[in-house]
Amino acid sequence: MQHVQKETIVIIEDEQEISELIQSQVASFGFTNLPFLDGKKALDFIQSDEAKNIQLFIIDRMLPSVNGIEICKFIRLYNSTKMTPILMLTALSTPEQIVEGLDAGADDYMTKPFDHNILTARVRSLLRRRQLSTKQIENKKVLQHKGLLVDTEQCKAWIDNLPVDLTLSEYKILCCFLHSPGKVLTRNQLVEFIQDGPVHVTDRTIDTHIFGLRKKLGEYASIIETIRGIGYRVIAHE
Repeated sequence: MQHVQKETIVIIEDEQEISELIQSQVASFGFTNLPFLDGKKALDFIQSDEAKNIQLFIIDRMLPSVNGIEICKFIRLYNSTKMTPILMLTALSTPEQIVEGLDAGADDYMTKPFDHNILTARVRSLLRRRQLSTKQIENKKVLQHKGLLVDTEQCKAWIDNLPVDLTLSEYKILCCFLHSPGKVLTRNQLVEFIQDGPVHVTDRTIDTHIFGLRKKLGEYASIIETIRGIGYRVIAHE
């Protein structure tokens, strides 16, 4: 069994040459690179006592034993890893395949062949996002994007100290975005987030809520980006 002594990036890629290339690209971050060529072996490790301090998963989709989609779903359900960022790196590149990967739990999705500098930038972004998320866990009551402020205890929002009148669905969507700045959220993920009891929410309903939310955000409407064929995200700010 491999031991994780310090902060680690787990790389699950069945092509040895590509795995070694990824390892060399992320080596500059100072973390241990832990590669797996087989999906089941990776899952066995994740559930072992040796799996500690995992900062990021980089996962291929097409793997022996267990595919990348199933691994993503497991990581999101497993208590020790459910908040750990996932970068899916794969040759499958249609909008439908990207949506499937994001819906399974991936935070970001890159297609092969990939640019080395872009891979490094994506890894840096996900690691930075993890650090920010860790800080936010310590204070979940207030979510903020510059002059846009949401108090989750009062369920109220303000722009430059002026109250914003949001519907419950608009409020839930805004909270979902602000909890994960920079992360692409598919329409399916937003549906699951705002679904409440017997009320049926559809993709078209989500688009309607986004339209209404943007109108009410005024000058902050542009922070919500449309990712064509996939969903939406709120721009991460420094």
